[in-house]
Amino acid sequence: MSESVSFVEELSAVKVERETALTVGVFDGVHRGHLHVLETLKRRASEGGLASGVITLHPHPALVLNPSTPIVYLTTIEERVELLRASGVDFVVPLTFTLDLARYSARDFVSLLVQRLRMRFLLIGPDFALGRGREGGPELLSQLASEMGFGLEKVGPFVERGQVISSSTVRAALQEGDLETVAELLGRPFSLHGPVVHGVERGKVMGFPTANIGVGSGMALPPFGVYVTRAHIGAATYDSVTNIGRRPTFDNGERTVEVYIMGFDGDLYGAEVRIDVLKRLRGEVRFASVEELAEHIRKDVEDARAYLASHR
Repeated sequence: MSESVSFVEELSAVKVERETALTVGVFDGVHRGHLHVLETLKRRASEGGLASGVITLHPHPALVLNPSTPIVYLTTIEERVELLRASGVDFVVPLTFTLDLARYSARDFVSLLVQRLRMRFLLIGPDFALGRGREGGPELLSQLASEMGFGLEKVGPFVERGQVISSSTVRAALQEGDLETVAELLGRPFSLHGPVVHGVERGKVMGFPTANIGVGSGMALPPFGVYVTRAHIGAATYDSVTNIGRRPTFDNGERTVEVYIMGFDGDLYGAEVRIDVLKRLRGEVRFASVEELAEHIRKDVEDARAYLASHR
């Protein structure tokens, strides 16, 4: 079968110095269920004297195969790679998922992993399948493992208090605005990040200058409203309040993510800012006047300060 340049070159560009133990998946969110898989991978790699590696697929296969699929990302591919590396695996391979890759048979793809990445162990998660039409489930992979000489293990779902921790459960909690549960499932606060872009600067006029964060249209957001947040600018962290919505008091226009950063005075245009979204203060409201909105913003800031002071 002819090899598509994109993903074969991406695999070939990875220089492995020893045989490897691999796992393959999307890993959107890099939540605690994923970390459970990665801890198992690292143990098996250590036991076998192998290098541990993660292949993370992007874009999401479901979106490539059916662009109308209603999937939004919990993490950008850059965040995902950073979080996967932080888990302690030896290497991470972001692999571009294309229709060409979708047409690869399970046998051909596994053969690539053996040849290009020196795979000697494959760890698969719950409901895992690879290859054309998801043909490469546990049964076929077990057969290929015997033929090609690599170990295979399936790890079960990570269940806590009767709930499976998955990207779907994280998205469901986020959709409800339950940021505390989201943080528990992720093992860290939910965050949004992007460059600071130019806005209309209405907040500055009201005494609360905000930074407009350019969050990608394909990223998951909590329900529109006002949130307690912490803003990360370089190595510094600031208390903040963030409005996510369409500014109904003004124009009800495009969705925006506007953060008021307490104690910060400076020009942020073009800078990358990450905000940890901690708690929902209230829903989005259309106020009768700019003065009424300003009064509510003052109360939002007071409520956020109180929350942050009690959650250091």
